[in-house]
Amino acid sequence: MPKIYWAGDSTVAKNTIETWPQTGIGQEFERFLRAGVKVENYALNGRSTKSFMDEGHLDVIAAAIGAGDFLFIQFGHNDEKPEDPARYADPEVGFPENLGKFVKVAREKAATPVIITPVTRFDRNGANMRYKHDLWAESARRTGEKLGVAVIDLTTLSEQLVDNMGDAARTNYYMNLPAGVYPHFPRGQKDNTHLQPAGAVAFGALIARELHKLGGEYAALLNYDFPLYLHESDNFGIQTNAEFEVEC
Repeated sequence: MPKIYWAGDSTVAKNTIETWPQTGIGQEFERFLRAGVKVENYALNGRSTKSFMDEGHLDVIAAAIGAGDFLFIQFGHNDEKPEDPARYADPEVGFPENLGKFVKVAREKAATPVIITPVTRFDRNGANMRYKHDLWAESARRTGEKLGVAVIDLTTLSEQLVDNMGDAARTNYYMNLPAGVYPHFPRGQKDNTHLQPAGAVAFGALIARELHKLGGEYAALLNYDFPLYLHESDNFGIQTNAEFEVEC
């Protein structure tokens, strides 16, 4: 049975109870998968393609991934930071070269790479930051085309979904929290980057829908008793788990 190895940043990573309700896309994605297909979530907060490799995390994936598996590669938010040379990867040279190294690891192990562009986010004033994301998203699209790798354009898809939903998306999908509700955020929080469970599921649904459209081995990953991702929708009618599962 194939596994999905997922390399990425905090928008994908698994969280613990200390950051609840923050939830990564990879944390909720198994609901879209057929029985037996598992997500091996290697995503880590704050990582870029550069820092993820420099810290040896791609090497760990390379030692574990095997024939028939998938490597989902989802970066961009932290690659965008020129003020941080430990993480910055420019969209013209560094970022595509780094993506190519992830692709090479997958192919050397007879696994299938999938490049996913970064989910959209907002600045402190609630303005969409697509003017930044588009450079890295376009770089990812070009890299996928050059290397013959499937690309899921989550940047564009999430922008469209959020534009349709307006303020409801910022309230329900992102970590914009009221005071006095969540024990670890007693004063509330204003965070237009990280995701709540509904956001992780909604953006995961976009990815699943694109896997369905790709067909073949990609569509074969999916649970077709869970038809959420098959429909164009403004809000997806998201229902999330009532209980938060934590690995100690």
